[in-house]
Amino acid sequence: MNDGLGEHRPVLLEEAVTALAIKPEGVYVDGTFGRGGHSRVILERLGPAGQLIGFDKDEAALNAAQRQFANEPRLRMVHGSFARLAEVARAWDLVRRIDGVLLDLGVSSPQLDAPERGFSFQHDGPLDMRMDRSTGESAADWLAYAEEEEIARVIREYGEERFARRIARTIVRERVRQPLRSTAQLAALVASAVPRRDPHKHPATRTFQAIRIHINSELDDLRRCLSDALDVLAVGARLVVISFHSLEDRIVKHFLRDQARGPRLPKGVPVQHEQVQGRLRLIGKAVRPGEAEVAANPRARSAVMRVAEVLA
Repeated sequence: MNDGLGEHRPVLLEEAVTALAIKPEGVYVDGTFGRGGHSRVILERLGPAGQLIGFDKDEAALNAAQRQFANEPRLRMVHGSFARLAEVARAWDLVRRIDGVLLDLGVSSPQLDAPERGFSFQHDGPLDMRMDRSTGESAADWLAYAEEEEIARVIREYGEERFARRIARTIVRERVRQPLRSTAQLAALVASAVPRRDPHKHPATRTFQAIRIHINSELDDLRRCLSDALDVLAVGARLVVISFHSLEDRIVKHFLRDQARGPRLPKGVPVQHEQVQGRLRLIGKAVRPGEAEVAANPRARSAVMRVAEVLA
């Protein structure tokens, strides 16, 4: 994640790139290219024969890559989700040849700070929220027809919002009166539906997060990428994931733990150790930004990084 429009600050930059244990001739994947902060440092550590593949759903990120890395033959960009990792690996003959994958999850600061993208309640703009504006339906489109129960489920599950039912009921009632088209309109509506407020958080925070996650299939994409990574990463490859909220981190933590533990068999089943060995080895403990990084970039405060190495 980056901070601000003018200066982009990748979170846990040195820690993440170091965790990849980059080999000069290796093949690496930056699953969330953003504005290329992590990619730039990865490229600095790659030799002439190294390769870096960047994924991003956002056309603005691809345009930024074209401008910044126009003369960089080691970088290949993919317009799409990191959920396409296995598909791209097969197409480019890279199965079991990828030495590391970095996922820096969530929405980027350039997206948050651009009112026309509709991600933030702090700027009034069209209620879009799509990371890839070339496909799919916007938040406004979905809210125009979704059933109250479905809206409540999304807000409750993806936003962990205790007033999800009230908010969904208010949205459905209001859309009969007028279409929901702007971020300010939705933020005000949510605020009116929340009876008790956290003094340190805008009442629309969880709802905006939930709708964004739903519109962009963020958690489904994450689950698919993690699962597919085991089939395309080389033995000894590193998987590095930076999460920014509990839903993401829970998925990552449980996946890495389960794959490190291996299959759970009934007691007394006669098997060799290698038959129950996990496919991953956890590397260190969860890493969080230090005080200095959080002070310089407040959006880093919720970040947590987890790292694993492929064993088989």
